[in-house]
Amino acid sequence: MKTIRAFLEEQINEQTQQAVLSQSRIKEGPSKIKIRPVEQKGRIYYQASVTEGTKVLHKNYEREEMIAYMEEALSSDFSQLQVQGQQRDGSVLISKKGKATIKTRMHQAVAPAKILSHNRVKNYILKEGTAVPFLVDLGVMTPNGKVAAAKYDKFKQINRFLEFIEDVLPRLSREREITILDFGCGKSYLTFAVYYYLRELKGYDVNIIGLDLKKDVIEKCSSLAEKYGYEKLHFYQGDIADYEGVSKVDMVITLHACDTATDYALAKAAGWNAQVILSVPCCQHELNSQIKNELLAPILKYGILKERISALLTDGIRGEILRAWGYDVQILEFIDMEHTPKNLLIRAVKTGKKKDMSRLEEMLRELDARPTLLRLLNTTEESSAGKGV
Repeated sequence: MKTIRAFLEEQINEQTQQAVLSQSRIKEGPSKIKIRPVEQKGRIYYQASVTEGTKVLHKNYEREEMIAYMEEALSSDFSQLQVQGQQRDGSVLISKKGKATIKTRMHQAVAPAKILSHNRVKNYILKEGTAVPFLVDLGVMTPNGKVAAAKYDKFKQINRFLEFIEDVLPRLSREREITILDFGCGKSYLTFAVYYYLRELKGYDVNIIGLDLKKDVIEKCSSLAEKYGYEKLHFYQGDIADYEGVSKVDMVITLHACDTATDYALAKAAGWNAQVILSVPCCQHELNSQIKNELLAPILKYGILKERISALLTDGIRGEILRAWGYDVQILEFIDMEHTPKNLLIRAVKTGKKKDMSRLEEMLRELDARPTLLRLLNTTEESSAGKGV
């Protein structure tokens, strides 16, 4: 039977694309550690990016030091490790009793990840100087790969979003087609980027569907997808609440869906048991018209403060509801395409471990809040129970 040490010796090398330690077993301390090879002064090291609260700290190790570091982390602090390599992926799961389940699988070789310079100015997933067809047509890049000055913020935003995708790659299967839905895709900068990154750069078998209400936008995006030969990238006109085009979805993306449209998208995603949800909410008005609280009354009388508090509460409540439905949830800072203060991203990853929501329900009663997402999910659950699902 393979030991954790033997697994790490086999997996951690220059062919490692990335490794992620997660599911912390301690209340205080790092929540996640991401590992990847880096180059410094002509030598290969392994960089640990340690997430603790809102901070990310970086430290470099030699290979044997990194293997010992990861082995110790699995014995004491973390219960899950996912490793991706050029031809081999692997995972370690530690049970509550300390038993290790180790799995490895081979897959079609992917292009080696460029080993990064430790002293780089900034490494982008989509490289400056390398022309990407859809970015050229959308005006972000020139034909020679130079990023247009007026579009540089958009270029950074696209890369930032792909970093969120990169973090959850271990949750996406390489053994079958994965389905991704982008609700409210708009001009689809990010939709095209996700397809290009996952299919062209990472070799995943993906089927991506973009959905938007605007007919002209859908026609434009469809023509571009056909032009590039993106056979598994489709765009349809439709509404988030009524979409029934698929029965199983692996990832749901929803960006700037206004007010409760975000809730309908999140409810759809949870109803499909989507493995990953990435949502940038917009215009959170619902709670602003509902919340009442005697203790907070002196603050809530100021309209602008009530609006901002309501927006933050809305997204926090959404996160807690998703946790209750079996998701690990993070609320992260995101560079917004429209350059507004609405720059939070909700990232939810399916664990299947539902959380007690009695404290949340108590808070909702105190605030007189009736969130749409909770109503939608309760209705879905009651409907499933009635059908014997």
